[in-house]
Amino acid sequence: MRLRLAGAVLLSAAAYYVYLPLPSGVSEPWKLMLLDALFRSFMQASDVAHALGVCHRVHLLNRVVSWVEVIEARSCPAVHVTDSTLGGVPTRVFQPKGGKQLKRGVIYFHGGGWALGSGRMRSYDLLCRKMAEDLDSVVMSVDYRLAPEAVFPDQYHDALAASRAFLSSEVLERYSIDPERVCVSGDSAGGNLAAAVAQELSSDDSLTVKFKAQALIYPVLQALDFYTPSYQQNRAVPILYRPVMARFWLQYLGADSSLEPLLLANNHSSLDQPAISASTRSKLDWTALLPAERRKHFRPVVKETGSVGVMGEVPELIDVRAAPLLAEQGVLGRTPKAYVMTCEFDVLRDDGLMYVRRLQDAGVAVSSDHYEDGFHGCMVFAFLPMMSSVGQRSMNNYIRWLDQNL
Repeated sequence: MRLRLAGAVLLSAAAYYVYLPLPSGVSEPWKLMLLDALFRSFMQASDVAHALGVCHRVHLLNRVVSWVEVIEARSCPAVHVTDSTLGGVPTRVFQPKGGKQLKRGVIYFHGGGWALGSGRMRSYDLLCRKMAEDLDSVVMSVDYRLAPEAVFPDQYHDALAASRAFLSSEVLERYSIDPERVCVSGDSAGGNLAAAVAQELSSDDSLTVKFKAQALIYPVLQALDFYTPSYQQNRAVPILYRPVMARFWLQYLGADSSLEPLLLANNHSSLDQPAISASTRSKLDWTALLPAERRKHFRPVVKETGSVGVMGEVPELIDVRAAPLLAEQGVLGRTPKAYVMTCEFDVLRDDGLMYVRRLQDAGVAVSSDHYEDGFHGCMVFAFLPMMSSVGQRSMNNYIRWLDQNL
C-alpha cells in the first residue's frame, strides 16, 4: 500500500512538472511538454552548477549535449561522411555516392544560441545526410566556436571563413560542386550567421563564385525589440523562452548578464538612445512590416527614457553582422533568393517575417514558409525518438525548396 502511494505521489509530481499549458494550435503538445521538461531540467541543473562555481552553465549543457547527441562520422551506403576543416573551422562533410558528376553544395550552420550544439549532433547529422542523399548535394556542417569562450564577432568570423573557403575554386573542385548551385543555410542562431554571411559575401566583388540561395530556418535577426507580437504572444511557450533568448544575446555579444532585465524591458532601445537612429528603428518597425494577422491585438512597447548607457556598453546590438535585420536596403538587394521558415509559436517568428518583408522590398525573390502549428526548433525533431509531425513536414518542405531552387 505504501509503495503504491509513493508511486502515485511520484507520478503526480512528475506529471505536475511536465505539464505546461500550451496554445491549442501547437503540434503534438505532449511531445513538446516532454521536450520542455527535459530541457528545463538540464537548464536548472546548469544554473545550480554555475551558482556553486562548479562550471559555467553553458559548459554543463554542452557536456550533456555531447554525451547524449554527438556521434562519430560514419558513412552509409548512400553518403560518405568525414570530419574535416573548412577555412580552418571544424566541419563535418557529407558527400553523396554516385549521382551526377557535379553536385549541388550547401554550407550549414547549426543552432544553439551561439553557445550550444554542434554539427556532429545526431539530429544535424541525420538532417545533413538526408539533404546530401535527397538533393545529390555535398553538405558541409560547420562547428563554429561557441560562447562563452568565443564572443561576437568570433562566431561570425568562423562562419565567414568557412563560407569563403566553401566558395573557393579549390574546395569546389575537390568535392565536385557546381559553382552555379551553392547555398548558405542554418537554423536559429545558425540562421543568423547564414543571413549575415549572405549579406557580406554578396557585396564582395572580389569573389568569382557567390551563393545562389540562402535558406534561413526560424532565424534570430535582431535584439532591439523584445516586445514584437511573437515575443509577447510566445513568452511562455517552449522551447525558447523570451528570457533565454535575451541571455543568449548577452552571452553572444560578450555583455554582462545583469543587463538581461533591461533588454526584456526594452530599456536598451528607448527613444533617448542617441545611437539608434530613426532609420535603424524603421528597419524593425513591426507595425509597418508585419501583416495584420501577425500583429493581432498587440501594441509596441517603446520607452521614452531608458538605460542610456547600455548602447555604449554593448554597441554590437546595432552591428548588422550580429543583427542582419538592420542591414541597409541596398545590401539586402544584393543577396541571393531566399527561403525563410517561421513558426507561429516561436518568439523569433517576427524576426523572420520582418526579414521576408525587407528582402521583398529590396527586390529579392523570397519564399516564406510559415507553420501555424510550429514551435522553435521543430525541424530538428524530424527523427526518432522525438519525431514530430511538424518536424517532418518542415524538413521535407525545406529540402523540397532546395531541390526546386538550387
